[in-house]
Amino acid sequence: MINLKVNGIDRSFSGDPDMPLLWYVRDILRLTGTKFGCGMALCGACTVHKNGDAIRSCVTPMSAVANSEIRTIEDLGANGLHPLQEAWMQINVPQCGYCQSGQIMQAVSLLKTTPHPTDQQIDDAMAGNICRCGTYQRIRHAIKMAGEKTV
Repeated sequence: MINLKVNGIDRSFSGDPDMPLLWYVRDILRLTGTKFGCGMALCGACTVHKNGDAIRSCVTPMSAVANSEIRTIEDLGANGLHPLQEAWMQINVPQCGYCQSGQIMQAVSLLKTTPHPTDQQIDDAMAGNICRCGTYQRIRHAIKMAGEKTV
């Protein structure tokens, strides 16, 4: 039995310990904001937080999240919009939107450790998150805008 907390709720999982966290979140918990992109941790669409740090859920087995706290995009705005979500909307960051939950979750992790990042720090932190629509300039602008607020 694998015990964990997802978005503040205690959960248990008795299935295959090698199953990726992504499938648990999407298929079992029905939290579909976290997306499947590449299945190899190369694109960042599946980014969630484990104990506050950004991870790629597509390659993280359930056994690796035992006794951990997992946070998905659904929990980010549970108590009102997060400053990043506000900035994302104000800047109109998304085009297709597919990668955006992973982008936002990665950016939350960045702002947690670096509240006022430089362009280079943003580029470095976000390098593993691919946006096929190429909204990188808007993503950077939104991160800077959110960094000006209390995160």
